[in-house]
Amino acid sequence: MSHSYDYPHPAVTVDIILFSFRNDTPHVLLVRRAQDPFKEKWALPGGFVDIDEDLEQAAMRELEEETGLTGIPLQQLHTFGAVNRDPRERVISVAYMAVAPAETPEICAGSDAAEAGWFPLTELPDLAFDHAEIIALAKDRLQARSVAR
Repeated sequence: MSHSYDYPHPAVTVDIILFSFRNDTPHVLLVRRAQDPFKEKWALPGGFVDIDEDLEQAAMRELEEETGLTGIPLQQLHTFGAVNRDPRERVISVAYMAVAPAETPEICAGSDAAEAGWFPLTELPDLAFDHAEIIALAKDRLQARSVAR
C-alpha cells in the first residue's frame, strides 16, 4: 500500500534510559557516539526505527546493537519532539526506560557506539542531543516510583 502526502515526514527514533543501582548509587547506561552528529559525545543508546518495526522492538534492537544487553523489559516513558532536537532532520523520539539489576551482564559497545559505560546520575558527562532532558524526566519518574512504594 502506497500513499502520497503533501507534507514532509519526520523521522522516528527510540532512546533507552537504563538505570542500575551500583553500591546503592543510581547509574545510567550511556554510549559514546562513533559517528556525527555529536561524534565522541556520550548519549543514550538508541537510533532510528525501521519502517517495518514496532517501537518497542526498535528499542530492544538498539539496546542490543549498541550495548549487547537483551531481555530487559522496557517501559515507554515519553515522546520528545522539539523541532531542532536533532541537527540532521526533523526527528521525534520515543523514550523507553528500565531498571536493570546490579548484576547485569557486561556491556559491549557495538553498532554505531564506540564505547559503553555506566555513569552515576550525579556525574553525567556533557550529553548529545536533548539526552540530559530525557534523563532528567526518567530520573523524576524513577524517584516518583520509589516514593510510591
